[in-house]
Order: sequence, then structure tokens, then C-alpha cells
Amino acid sequence: MTSFDTSPQLNAWRALLALAVVFIMLATTGWTAVHHRQGAASPVDAAREAWSHGHIAGHRLPDPTGSPAALSRFFASLTPHQSAVLTARYPLAVGNMNGAPVKLRYRANHHALDAARKVEQRRMHDARLTPDGQHDAGRLMHRYEQLLAPGRHVLAFDPMGPGRIAEVMGDLTRAQRVSVVVPGVDTDLLTFQRTDRQYTAPVGMATALYRAERKADPHTRTAVIAWADYTAPSGIGVDAATAKRAEDGAVRLNALLAGLPGHSSVALYCHSYGSVLCGVAAHHMPGRVSDIAVAASPGMRASRASQLGTRARIWAMRDSSDWIQDVPNLEFGGLGHGADPVSAGFGARVLSAQGAKGHAGYFEPGTESLANFASIGVGAYRAVSCASQVMTCHSGLPGTTAA
Repeated sequence: MTSFDTSPQLNAWRALLALAVVFIMLATTGWTAVHHRQGAASPVDAAREAWSHGHIAGHRLPDPTGSPAALSRFFASLTPHQSAVLTARYPLAVGNMNGAPVKLRYRANHHALDAARKVEQRRMHDARLTPDGQHDAGRLMHRYEQLLAPGRHVLAFDPMGPGRIAEVMGDLTRAQRVSVVVPGVDTDLLTFQRTDRQYTAPVGMATALYRAERKADPHTRTAVIAWADYTAPSGIGVDAATAKRAEDGAVRLNALLAGLPGHSSVALYCHSYGSVLCGVAAHHMPGRVSDIAVAASPGMRASRASQLGTRARIWAMRDSSDWIQDVPNLEFGGLGHGADPVSAGFGARVLSAQGAKGHAGYFEPGTESLANFASIGVGAYRAVSCASQVMTCHSGLPGTTAA
């Protein structure tokens, strides 16, 4: 009989070799390295600091990072004029304040985006900048112009560094069901929306999902949030292989969820590294989160779905042409993201992704992956298509019987 060495040293060596495969694979699949400024004070933090020293009608303003319920009560006590004054005076504070009325946040972020647009417009002609710097300023200026277009509803905005942003499709205050799209690596203000391959960017993903949900159930009022309000990893490197950015983003995601208006159920759609973030966030998510669906996942920082600490239903899908299947599913010394969510042992409900092409095609109209997402979003669980390799993903769902 051949004996196998299972010593800790050998296992560690195998893990390091597997992680080397990860980095080589990422380097050959289009993940580009981009360096961003780190450590500088955020304009949002500066706006919150100014707010914390402000007054209205002779009274101090409340903690801008306080509980959404307390902030909601504060804004409910204001007159329309007082709300308008605070929105114009502290746009970045109000625009990113969980608990502030949604329409007030839209208005505040419109002010903040317009101010940022004017800054970049001046930088386009700043002789102190290199031609590349002027070009980058022009790209940002045009992106801000797009976001300022009538009918767009920006729920969060921070121009710091690569930028953070969230946008709403639909009527968030009246929605019966809310969906949140959480994207992965290389997501920032400039990649938030694309003209070519539009459904690979957060705006396109959310737009496609919103349309698909309306088609799946025209009678259910839905809203979809394209949520890029975290600093995503940029290209290859340690950030993409560790949970640091996911941990920071998880705090921000749960703050958003806690501050959503009403009592509608919420479904999350977490793509690629976004599924790492959702896995970390799951432990502290509000109970209104009914479903977490991951696609193209490198792992959720858990060995089994039951370890995520949530009562939400966990769904997973992966297209057969997605290169993420070649990423070793392990975690060693903080590197790697753990078990494969579509594996039988993980315990997620495995969905069909038929029609999706590659790593970023899951929200493409006409795919089973998008149709499945939409069915989950409107609660039409009976319409969900399971992956062919599993018996059923319907067992125990509301309104269904086991297949």
C-alpha cells in the first residue's frame, strides 16, 4: 500500500501552490491592476464632520452615523424647508445617510454629483495636469453628467479615489420586494456603467434584473439597487484573495439594508468577489433578507451554507464556461475564500445558468440565470430552474412542494 504524507507542512505547501495557481489564473483572465490613493480623508467623512457641528432651528444635528430609525425620526420632525436647507448645505452627508428619506438622498446626491462634475470640468483644462490626467478628468466629468440625467436616482455617492456609488431602479419607497446587486472586482465609478458589454457592469446588471422582474410578475412592485458602495479589489493581488475588502464592504452593505424604507423582503445577487462580501455580511444581515443568490463565486468564507449564520435561502449558480471553476476552493492563512458554493457539500440550492457565457454573462437578457434571479426577486420560487446535475432546488420553499 502506498502511504501518503498528510503532514501540516505538506498541506501548507499544497495550499500555497494552489494560491499561486489563483494568481496566475487571474493574471490571464483580464483582471487588470489599478493603483488607487489610500489613506486620504474621504469627502463624505469631511461632510459628516461638518454636519456634526451644525445646527437647525437652534438645535444640534444628530449623529450622522446614528441608527437609521433615529435619523428617520429626526428628518420626520423637520419642515420641508429645513430638509431642503440641510440637503443643500451637507449634500454628501445627507446623500449617504441611512435613515434619511430616499427622495432627499436622491436630491442631495444630485447636488454632490453636480459639484463633482464642475471640479472635473475644471481639471480637464488644468495645465498642471498631464494629458493623461486631463483625459481621466474628462472621463469622470462625462460619467457625472450621465448620472445627473433626468430619471436617475443615486442613493449613495463618494468621489474619493476610485469612487463609490449606488443607484436605484424603480420606486424604492413603495416596493413590495427589493433586490440588491453586489458586484465584484474592478468596480468603481468609471466601470459602474458600460456602453459595450453593458450587462457586465452594475448598472446593466440591475437594469436587466429590474426589467426581468417586471416581466416575471407585472403586479408586484419591485425596486433594484445597483450597489457599488464599497471599495472593491483592483485587479490581481492580495486584496482579491483575502476578505479585507469584503469585511469593509459587509459593514456598509448591512448599514444599507438596515436603513431601507418600509418592510419589504430583500434578495441579494452577489457576483464573483461580491459573493465573498455577501458571505461575510450574512452573519449580521437584517431578518428581512430572504434570499442570497451568488454567481461565479470563488467562495463565501464558509465551508457550508449553514455556517453563514442567516435564515435567508442560499442559492448558487455557475456557468460551465466560467473560469472561476478553476480557482482552488480553499482558505489558508487568510488567503482564499473557502468551499465552492455550487458543490453538493456546501448545501446551497444550485440553479441553472444556461445561456450565460463566461464569468460575467449571468445578467444577460434571455439567459436562464437572469430568469432565475428574477423569479427569486418576485418570490416565484416554483418557476426557478434547478441545475441539471441536482435533483431539485425547490424543497421546502414557500408555495412549492419537493420535486
